[in-house]
Amino acid sequence: MVSDKLPSREQAVELLRKNNCPPVVISHCESVAWIALEIVDQLVKKGIKVDRKLVEAGALLHDLGRSKTNSINHGIEGAKIAESEGLPVTLVRIIERHIGGGITAEEAKAFGWSKGVYVPVTLEEKIVSYSDKLIDQSNRVPIDLEIERLRMENKNKAAERVRKLHEEIKILLGN
Repeated sequence: MVSDKLPSREQAVELLRKNNCPPVVISHCESVAWIALEIVDQLVKKGIKVDRKLVEAGALLHDLGRSKTNSINHGIEGAKIAESEGLPVTLVRIIERHIGGGITAEEAKAFGWSKGVYVPVTLEEKIVSYSDKLIDQSNRVPIDLEIERLRMENKNKAAERVRKLHEEIKILLGN
């Protein structure tokens, strides 16, 4: 684990400010971190090993790229900023892979992204991606609302990925 190289909560928020993330984005990221840490604590109580510091930093910085764009490319832009700041690759991957429950290789190619993995792989990546779907701006919302919103936008594959992510987290939590 690389937790000792991760930014603290204060450093992460300062990085968002330094990159001119709007206050609404910072508030959203703080709310996502709150939910993500709640999930981590529940998993740890069940004996599941999770890097709490990595999840916290990832949740706080997942929308770092919104300082450059509000498009789907914000994950890629955020990863570039995180890399340029010398942040650990584990944190960069969370930022890069949090969007819509993940972006398939086919979708990434259509967006013109370089070849890579853009779906959450590690438990920490999945927790941040999932927690992001539970927060609308700064308010907690039922996951069904996010899934339905994606379907209404004809993003059925993304809706299905979010549903599967929800089921996976739910099983781990024992719900």
